[in-house]
Amino acid sequence: MQRTPATLDTDALRALGDERLGWRFKALPSNWEGLPLAEAAASGARLFSDGFVGPIVVLDGPALEHNLRAMAGWCAEHGVALAPHGKTTMAPQLFAKQLEHGAWGITAANASQLRVYRAFGVSRVLLANQLVDPVALRWLAAELDRDPGFEFCCWADSVRGVELMAEALAGASRPVDVLVELGASGGRTGVRDRGTALAVAAAVRDSPALRLRGAGGYEGALAHDTGPEALARITSYVNELRALTIALAEGGFCAEDEPLIATAGGSAYFDLVAQGLTSGWPAGLSVLPVLRSGAYLTHDDGIYRAKSPLGATPRVEGTPLKPALRAWAQVTSRPEPGTALLTLGKRDASFDEGMPEPQLHRPLGGPVRELTGHTVTKLNDQHAFVALPPGSALEVGDWVGLGLSHPCTVFDKWPVVPVVGEDGDTIVDLVRTYF
Repeated sequence: MQRTPATLDTDALRALGDERLGWRFKALPSNWEGLPLAEAAASGARLFSDGFVGPIVVLDGPALEHNLRAMAGWCAEHGVALAPHGKTTMAPQLFAKQLEHGAWGITAANASQLRVYRAFGVSRVLLANQLVDPVALRWLAAELDRDPGFEFCCWADSVRGVELMAEALAGASRPVDVLVELGASGGRTGVRDRGTALAVAAAVRDSPALRLRGAGGYEGALAHDTGPEALARITSYVNELRALTIALAEGGFCAEDEPLIATAGGSAYFDLVAQGLTSGWPAGLSVLPVLRSGAYLTHDDGIYRAKSPLGATPRVEGTPLKPALRAWAQVTSRPEPGTALLTLGKRDASFDEGMPEPQLHRPLGGPVRELTGHTVTKLNDQHAFVALPPGSALEVGDWVGLGLSHPCTVFDKWPVVPVVGEDGDTIVDLVRTYF
């Protein structure tokens, strides 16, 4: 695999804009019925006066660009490649922006996501799972044959998994690149000990259908805060990942004609991953350290604001990230003193890592102003319960802007996400997602 940024099919990306909008895309203006997505995106429509209906989630265009530049600069400064996890957005338009800012590849979690990526010609993909489905493997082999420029790598954490891969790929003209996945007690997938790791590596080496490229894993499941004990556990894991990669190289298990790949890095601890994967290597060993952080693109007003190395309380030097996702909903009821109901629920916003955060108030016909002291206490399918402070100015019909936590569980709810400009009102683009 080359060190240069990946590419995608710009013709397929342009064709995305030909899709006709209509009733199946929630919250969009009814007068966009039958309009091509690209034409609607360029219309300069206004969020609050041109027919959008709530609830609606939007992207902050300037914050998005800020985050793209900030993360690209940080990775370049720290000597790591970036293969952001595309499952966060499943939006090829956003993949294109990440690649334009130097992303080495895009990470997928399963075969269905991989097929979306390939429909848009993403040229380099890490699949951060063991791929054992024979149908998916045969499709992959055909895709590798069809496109000599397509580079792919997936995980392996068991000899049985390697056997299934080898069986499904028998006779394939190109070997599939594989990384031994390192896990940890209490984590998710991945080998739990060095002996198993070496057995998996030997099975890959002995299969003509596979080629071992290094090691990978995911540290984010091993800690849930940024206290000293949590950070120490992450550091220990990354050190073991580096040690395993060295053992694979010294044992002669890996392909010798390209750099080793060592990869980890969610969005909460990528500083520790970068530190551990850019130091401590034996002299002369060629290694490509790859981060897979995906949520940096939009950041958030919750879990990553608190935990990201470039969040509200940065752990490292660098440009802090900005939240780029916002939901807008109307006050639909004030049924009791101290309570308001908004037209936003579990169908519209994330709630698995913290409730939406009321931040802005837009009275009907009035300007947007900051909103403090209001708290979402509960979500139903279509309603948000808001606890009101004394003297709250919220009235039925008013709009409330909410910050969101954990972008990975927001985008899947919105097939089209408007992007707003500096004023927070003018639409400058429409992002299509494919979940």
